[in-house]
Amino acid sequence: MIRINEEIKKELSDIIRQDLKDPRINQTMVSVLSVDTTNDLKYCKIYISVMGDEEQKKGAIEGLKSANGFIRREIARRINLRNTPELIFKLDDSIEYGIRLSKIIDDININTEDDSK
Repeated sequence: MIRINEEIKKELSDIIRQDLKDPRINQTMVSVLSVDTTNDLKYCKIYISVMGDEEQKKGAIEGLKSANGFIRREIARRINLRNTPELIFKLDDSIEYGIRLSKIIDDININTEDDSK
């Protein structure tokens, strides 16, 4: 399953980057963070990170959902699986959360250095 998930992730990243023409997706930076496929290959949860404001995130997810049939067909063509799973796109804010925490920690470190001088 790990190999299948990684292969789907690789192909999906390639499809998003090169083949999708939807302006909602192409105007923002969209990254595939992880893929979780069920053992029976019926469903595949895809965790997506979108850099941008809330409207851009919502637009990118809607664009991916509307291109679901095309993406699924491309994955079936590129990867030889018994069943091509149904794709479920989920928004993952973990990268932005990590950046925000890192900035807070940096600000705290700068403030403690200023206080010690």
